[in-house]
Amino acid sequence: MACRIADPSVFLFTGPRQRTRSQKIATHSAPCMTGNWHLTWDRLLVKGENNKKWVIPMRRTRTVQAVAAPVAPSSADSAGYRKQLAESYGFRKIGEPLPDNITLKDVMDTLPKKVFEIDDMKAWKSVLVSVTSYAFGLFMISKAPWYLLPFAWAWTGTAVTGFFVIGHDCAHKSFSRNKLVEDIVGTLAFLPLIYPYEPWRFKHDRHHAKTNMLEEDTAWHPVWKAEFDSSPILRKAIIFGYGPFRPWMSIGHWLIWHFDLKKFRSNETQRVKISLACVFGFMAVGWPLIIYKAGIMGWIKFWLMPWLGYHFWMSTFTMVHHTAPHIPFKSSDEWNAAQAQLNGTVHCDYPSWIEILCHDINVHIPHHVSSRIPHYNLRMAHESLQENWGKYLNEAKWNWRLMKTIMTLCHVYDKEENYVAFDQLAPEESQPVAFLKRVMPDYA
Repeated sequence: MACRIADPSVFLFTGPRQRTRSQKIATHSAPCMTGNWHLTWDRLLVKGENNKKWVIPMRRTRTVQAVAAPVAPSSADSAGYRKQLAESYGFRKIGEPLPDNITLKDVMDTLPKKVFEIDDMKAWKSVLVSVTSYAFGLFMISKAPWYLLPFAWAWTGTAVTGFFVIGHDCAHKSFSRNKLVEDIVGTLAFLPLIYPYEPWRFKHDRHHAKTNMLEEDTAWHPVWKAEFDSSPILRKAIIFGYGPFRPWMSIGHWLIWHFDLKKFRSNETQRVKISLACVFGFMAVGWPLIIYKAGIMGWIKFWLMPWLGYHFWMSTFTMVHHTAPHIPFKSSDEWNAAQAQLNGTVHCDYPSWIEILCHDINVHIPHHVSSRIPHYNLRMAHESLQENWGKYLNEAKWNWRLMKTIMTLCHVYDKEENYVAFDQLAPEESQPVAFLKRVMPDYA
């Protein structure tokens, strides 16, 4: 990240990695000024008793600390440093690094057995909640005047995200004790989303097995520098995709990963073909019926706009769960399962109506400790993790600063810094990122 200070020719380049170093930056300051200096989002904040005086040119240098671009603390003040870092990034808390000798089994063994129990009543109650909330959303769309349609679409898109969570539990074998029931319910739950259940399940299992592993994780990766430099056209597409279009980038992931038979093992292709046949059958029957009854505009109103709402949440949840300047992606020889699942996963609180409609999917750390925990037991499991491993957890409340951090800083992979922002590598082509920095609030 580049933070501009007084003189246009002076920039501070720091990264998100927590490592020891010191930096001196030339700044112009009055000799009478006192207090601590901090940088945040390209503006200077001055703290202290005399901080309201004008800054006038003088030939002096002072040490300036960048809040949004961390400078490593000493061991004595690491807690204060993490607190400062959390405030800068929009987190409620950034956890301590998990020791190397802790295993994922050590963490799992502290969870109460009750959190793994499947309750058929609670599972089917979740199905009822999703079906009724989705039906209510479609009713609102049918009755709402044009100026209320965005609210109806937002509700319906969030409600249909609950379908995804139900299918998600089925894929993890935490919905029912009957595997056939899970396959049927999972396939049906994914159909309105045009998501093929089995392809998604195969890829998602690998995401859990290789969370935040550089090449093996099938969720989102940082951009590779070689890919970024490969061609101007691709670079521009990447900048838009990881910048302003990032809240809908799951659409690209959906297209690339789930419909190509070559991406699956030979023992998986038969089930993949069945899922694809179900999805294409749903499209062949469902879409013409909608168009026949309500026309093309009806298809846009009743299916496309809620579907885009679902992808907003799919993209947002995914990037918030595992993307932050201080959370590294690691190569397989450096990767540690416990660190990736406990330290590399973020718990994020959303407004209550979203949590209810999406079945607590954002209580996400226990889900990565063990994917066999049903969604209705995730809060109980999280409380246990807070009690036993609380100092290692990353926690946030969904806010503008959190989203701004991810969308404007977390771009290209760097082994030392975790991420390098687009505007550091290609400032002249990074207007979309500059636009986001200007228009996104810095409110946390």
